[in-house]
Amino acid sequence: MKKLNAIGLDVAKSKTLAEKLSALLANYSIFYQNTRGYHWNIRGEKFFELHLKFEELYNDLLLKIDEVAERILTLGHSPNHRYSDYKNISLIKESSQVSDGTKAVEDIINSFQVIITLQRELLELSADAGDEGTNALMSDYIRAQEKMVWMYSAFLNKK
Repeated sequence: MKKLNAIGLDVAKSKTLAEKLSALLANYSIFYQNTRGYHWNIRGEKFFELHLKFEELYNDLLLKIDEVAERILTLGHSPNHRYSDYKNISLIKESSQVSDGTKAVEDIINSFQVIITLQRELLELSADAGDEGTNALMSDYIRAQEKMVWMYSAFLNKK
């Protein structure tokens, strides 16, 4: 018989999920800090529009960071909290100071591509583990983020 954790999921599969969620947490954390930097340093013609959009985005990312960390805990594992580790794990790299709105939006779209890809991997893992909680969380994130990618791409006038 399989060993189950406190929420009735296979312990080994939960560990795999927690590891992938930890990678997602690292990427979200770097994405969050980059977006704060875009918010602080934006200049130019679209300042007022982008300053507010970047603030909305980093507030949303902060909520997701907390939800992902709590999901790791729910699976019976501990979330990593060290930025030094995040930098090593994250596929999203720290941005240099970006004051150009177009460059910042391009970076955001690229970061979403990384995040959405990781979340799709988590969808597969969570489905295999019978983990509806992680699956629903990732599905909700993906749906909303695909729309944001479309909107940021429209801002750049890209298809």
